Amino acid sequence: MITFLFLGIVFLVSGFINEKEEERGFFDSFKDKYSIHALPLPDTLEFAGETVPVNYFDVRESLDRELLVNTYWQSHTLLLLKRGNRHLAEIESILKKHEVPVDMKYIPVIESELTNAVSPAGAVGVWQFLEGTAKDYGLEVNNEVDERYHIKKSTEAACNFLKDAYEKFGSWTLAAASYNFGRKAVSRQLKRQGADSYYNLVLNEETARYVYRILAIKLIFENPDRYGFNFKFDDLYHSIPTKQVELDSSVKDFPAFAAEQGINYKLLKIFNPWLRQNYLTNKRGKTYLIEIPEENYRDYQNILNTAKQSK
Repeated sequence: MITFLFLGIVFLVSGFINEKEEERGFFDSFKDKYSIHALPLPDTLEFAGETVPVNYFDVRESLDRELLVNTYWQSHTLLLLKRGNRHLAEIESILKKHEVPVDMKYIPVIESELTNAVSPAGAVGVWQFLEGTAKDYGLEVNNEVDERYHIKKSTEAACNFLKDAYEKFGSWTLAAASYNFGRKAVSRQLKRQGADSYYNLVLNEETARYVYRILAIKLIFENPDRYGFNFKFDDLYHSIPTKQVELDSSVKDFPAFAAEQGINYKLLKIFNPWLRQNYLTNKRGKTYLIEIPEENYRDYQNILNTAKQSK
């Protein structure tokens, strides 16, 4: 009896040891194949030509948070990098034309993920304009046309908003914060707190993270391989050649109009999401420019070949 009991204990202990060794082997193997690292933060950093005080512990920790979130949410950030290749060059050229710092191109990346998103508050498009602000800055917003969905025109409007904010605050960093929080709200907090810098303000959670989110995206987009993002030129989303068709009359049926242009309604909407109905009354006879993809440019290989030729 005692012998059987002893043997049972030996088998149990032996099994426990083997299980522990197997578990230890799994974790050793896992560690070799995948590991999570703390990220190095830059010793110096600028945003829109203005110094970011990364020597302050609170600034450093806020930046670290957003850099970790965006680096280790790999699928999300890789998708942003792919989309950015298609859209950011165009946005940057408009910013330059308006003499707005090119770092502002990262605002629509964090605002909308470079999609025509609609927020719970009713902000719309790549730049996430509310209807009132959009109209204030010259965008047409109605049942048939909503230029908040027009990437070129909404970027023009965003430039004008940011320039007005810079004129008010004398700081592009505060101008960026006001894009999220509103100019009046930023002014109120600067006065209330006796502060003169974004980095010295106590703000709500969203705005307190806002500029650091932009900075994290800027760091990753400018040095993707440093943060572990690996891709080939062929993996990216590339610009698609289009032509413009002038439209100064009404359209009863956009699916039929699309067919006349050699495309379908789906493609018409992809390139002109600001057309909100399948018709356009256009009572004032306004001239609109409709983007139509060039012939055969639904084919990905054609897009890729053109992109390679223009490198």
